[in-house]
Amino acid sequence: MTREELIKKWLDNNLNAKEQKAFGQLKDYDELILMNSALKDFKAPEFSVDNNYDKLKPKLERHIQKSRNWLKPLLRIAAILAICFSVYYYSTSLDTEISTQIAQSTEVRLPDASTAHLNANSTLSFNEKSWENDREVLLNGEAFFKVAKGQKFDVITTNGTVSVLGTQFNVKQRNDYFEVTCYEGLVVVTHNEESVKLHPGDTFKIIDGKLFATEKEIISRPTWLHGESSFKTVPLVLVIAELKNQYDIEILAPKIDTQRLFTGSFTHKNLDLALQSVTIPLNLSYSKSGNSIVLKRE
Repeated sequence: MTREELIKKWLDNNLNAKEQKAFGQLKDYDELILMNSALKDFKAPEFSVDNNYDKLKPKLERHIQKSRNWLKPLLRIAAILAICFSVYYYSTSLDTEISTQIAQSTEVRLPDASTAHLNANSTLSFNEKSWENDREVLLNGEAFFKVAKGQKFDVITTNGTVSVLGTQFNVKQRNDYFEVTCYEGLVVVTHNEESVKLHPGDTFKIIDGKLFATEKEIISRPTWLHGESSFKTVPLVLVIAELKNQYDIEILAPKIDTQRLFTGSFTHKNLDLALQSVTIPLNLSYSKSGNSIVLKRE
């Protein structure tokens, strides 16, 4: 379960014992607990970013004048609050949610005839009641969208927002990996308050906060739609994570540099062939132990 999903379930007081233990191990657990009292009285419909910022700004300025050492903790808590407010708002206002399990994909038909094809281990949420006025979806995972022409259509993720009118594009948001590829029309990606326009074949990719340059795509649809995950200069750790999404396995790499970059692909239909496609180009091998795979250096 991702960090954002744990926070969402925590806000809903819906953590089981195992999830509560995982939540307690989050690096920013203490900051989340500190802000708990503030969230108790929070109601999404009454929340105003501008008004709350105006109230918070003088306090921040006074703290900055007193001691700059307080700046980073305050901004960190403010960022956590912003994420939690956003997650809470969408979790309480969105009335339709579709999720896929490991090794599963599905096509979702949206109210305006737009479609979203969800990859494995992904969740899509939207408000069907207000769709005519706000074409917005919340995505956690990966999806390929074919958007019907009309007013602005937004895909909201924890890493950024993708805005279009009518087009085809793919969005992948998994932990610190955010990638958007435009296949038709024009896509606008907003990340850290900066916007980038993508034309057909263009890709916007952020890994661990770093922007990666990519070559133009020459295909018309993402390869995962026909059972194959493809990567271009991506750290091995993210490739391993995607293998776990497509196969119900545990992959261990105790003595492997998982930050090594990988370019290639693997099939979703044959585990051994998939493992060979990843390990051979990197001069690695693997062994099986029950439901676990151990990667080794040659």
